[in-house]
Amino acid sequence: MMQETVKEERIEEVMLDRNSYVRELGDRICRLRKEQGISQRQLGEMIGLSQQMIADFEVGRRNIPVWRAFDLAEALGVSVETLLGTSDAKPLKRGPAPKLQKLLAEVVRLPKSRQRFVTEMLEHALHSG
Repeated sequence: MMQETVKEERIEEVMLDRNSYVRELGDRICRLRKEQGISQRQLGEMIGLSQQMIADFEVGRRNIPVWRAFDLAEALGVSVETLLGTSDAKPLKRGPAPKLQKLLAEVVRLPKSRQRFVTEMLEHALHSG
């Protein structure tokens, strides 16, 4: 009987730690996203998830699958270790990427004909002397 009580207390302790970690991870994602100037919707589009799923991650309602952590880290310009809170490393250098990513997210929502127009303009700008 005593052993079962100790076991139940340990399970409760682990669950509290887990829940705390999931909330801290969500806070970190939110902070990094905001530092990059990216909305939840834009971050979701970058990695193929809905805005609601990103919101659920940020408030700790959903666990983040390990493979999604890699997608999130890349989109946010940090290492997986930084995202998971196992490193104090600074964000990776990204140059003008946040603004470019915002613009690309807007282009993706355009009709195909407008997307082609934008693509042609970019190609022309990049390949002209």
